[in-house]
Amino acid sequence: MFSFKDMPPSASSLFAAYASFATSMMMIRSITNDLLPPQLISFISSIFTYFFPPKSSPQTTLVIEKKTNYNKNQVFEAAEIYLRTKISPSMDRLKVSKTPRQQRVSLSMEKDQEIVDQFEDIHLKWRFVAEKKKEGNESVKEKRHYELVFDKKFMDKVVDFYLPYILQRAKEITEMENVSKLCSQNLSYSDDFGDERCRGNWGSIGLEHPATFDTLAMDPDLKKMIIDDLDRFLKRKEFYRKVGKAWKRGYLLYGPPGTGKSSLVAAMANYLKFDIYDLDLTDICSNSDLRRSLLSTSNRSILVIEDIDCSVNLQNRANSDDESENNDDYRSKLTLSGMLNFMDGLWSSCGDERIIVLTTNHKDRLDPALLRPGRMDVHIHLSYCTSKAFEALATNYLGGGAIHHPLYEEIEALVEHANVTPAEVAEELMKGDDIDIVMEGLAKFVKRKREEQNDRNKAAEEEGNEIVEEQ
Repeated sequence: MFSFKDMPPSASSLFAAYASFATSMMMIRSITNDLLPPQLISFISSIFTYFFPPKSSPQTTLVIEKKTNYNKNQVFEAAEIYLRTKISPSMDRLKVSKTPRQQRVSLSMEKDQEIVDQFEDIHLKWRFVAEKKKEGNESVKEKRHYELVFDKKFMDKVVDFYLPYILQRAKEITEMENVSKLCSQNLSYSDDFGDERCRGNWGSIGLEHPATFDTLAMDPDLKKMIIDDLDRFLKRKEFYRKVGKAWKRGYLLYGPPGTGKSSLVAAMANYLKFDIYDLDLTDICSNSDLRRSLLSTSNRSILVIEDIDCSVNLQNRANSDDESENNDDYRSKLTLSGMLNFMDGLWSSCGDERIIVLTTNHKDRLDPALLRPGRMDVHIHLSYCTSKAFEALATNYLGGGAIHHPLYEEIEALVEHANVTPAEVAEELMKGDDIDIVMEGLAKFVKRKREEQNDRNKAAEEEGNEIVEEQ
């Protein structure tokens, strides 16, 4: 049988010393835990770790680029928002900005700066990197990305918990800022990240339009219908998935110029806290350009195509059937089929929680294929000013006392038959500060508009009678 006595003297004495040391350390640790407060124990431990740091584990670096193929990288955008809350006075260079609606100056990372973050027991380092690259014969472009460095052993925890935390935190910050963006391809000649304009890029500014559903001059029942429809759309993510439909909603706004179509879009964006993408079809040369532009838009957004009946002459489907889709001339055109595929075809599923809005002054000029449910789900007719709309306008511009003015009921009756737009009434209400002078001027304006309308009706009636007599 083996015995410690059989061991060589040197090995036996060494083992005995180790056992004695281990026993002593256990006794010291037990006494320390009983006598010393936890805060002091933690302080002593931190000092020991400072002078005798543990051997560091290998590190890994995650590269977070601004785009993934055609799409924006949501992690990049979330990191940009989140890291603004981690700005340290020790940083050497910072970018400073402020929009008219912001209450405070905003600070953000400049290139080649670093930010240290702590998530539970993970020590992380962010770095904003700018690299200049030359692609072919093109000019040098500066590509920017974030680098996230941490111990490799925390990879699963960073991917499964830290990055989702940043995405959620960025969403909360954006909702608190309560500012939507107005995006346009015409703004993207040079954005904040140094990229020159290319097809599919969008530039943006803060949406400063003050329109809300409270200020819209609109029939209350119609306004309530729109709000209820928007609320129902937001709550039905699982329903859309269950029935196999893309989570999107189409609105057609039609009516004479000046009836509030653009204001309604702004009110929708301010209500939903969605960004607006203003798509000008005259800047789109082909179906591939259209797809590239649409894939660059983000979720929770409103895509607006204004005056679609006159912004571009979409090639008719009947004509395109005679041409081969392999023909280069055909592929170089923006076609109605390409537009329809974007609305409810395979490409319509690229993105969630989106609203598509088409506006037109002449609904009858649009191809019926654009208007069916599944493409334009809700048709909203914005017509001339009504008595209810006039009440909202008068209250907004002149205060609650306007409805008690002696001329109010006369103007209200005239408005119903004068074919005057809300924009025209609003312009008259802005012409002075004296309510009596303003109401008198508005009464004269509406009377004149009604007389003009009566003259047009009379002329049309006489022309119709002449045609009947000739026949």
